[in-house]
Amino acid sequence: MNTRNKRFAAIGAALAAVLVSGAALAQEGTVQADTQRDVNQQNRIEQGLQSGQLSTKEAGQLERQEKHVDNIQARDLKNGSVSPAEQQRLNAAQSRVSQDVYADKHNGVTGNPDSKSSRRMQADVQRNANQEQRIENGEKAGQLNNRQVGRLEHGQAKVDRKEANAAANGHVGGGEQARIQGSENHQSHRVHHARKEG
Repeated sequence: MNTRNKRFAAIGAALAAVLVSGAALAQEGTVQADTQRDVNQQNRIEQGLQSGQLSTKEAGQLERQEKHVDNIQARDLKNGSVSPAEQQRLNAAQSRVSQDVYADKHNGVTGNPDSKSSRRMQADVQRNANQEQRIENGEKAGQLNNRQVGRLEHGQAKVDRKEANAAANGHVGGGEQARIQGSENHQSHRVHHARKEG
């Protein structure tokens, strides 16, 4: 191979490396944006509970939808990346939750933010937001890769399911909250361990 061809080959290899690393960075940015959207949704649900715009039952229904979103993320990240079609499906699911949070907060149904049940749900939802924030922070710091994020989102889906089931009748009892907190503790350890591994 002559010098000119070697130079073109080296330039081509360098461009390919830049394109691959650029695509990887874009992928990481997309996954982080999805996690940030999870944080935002959880915060909006908690704010609705605190203001009385959401009843405990409505918050439980929204947590069921959050479970669906977290399961989509977990499934899509199993192979370490998200395809454009998967991203589109996830965006649509997150947009539905966002629209439903808005609709539920403005439908005239109110909750009692000072009731024990609402306070329990507020604490559980706030903990969800905190866990999602820890996952996002791990992504930003390079401590978590996409596969790890997917596994952690699967754990978040399990917590969301427990919250949804507990609030299905509009009341979260002390025993139900204790079970939810047990799951939250398990998830917290998983996040901590995954970030240390990274």
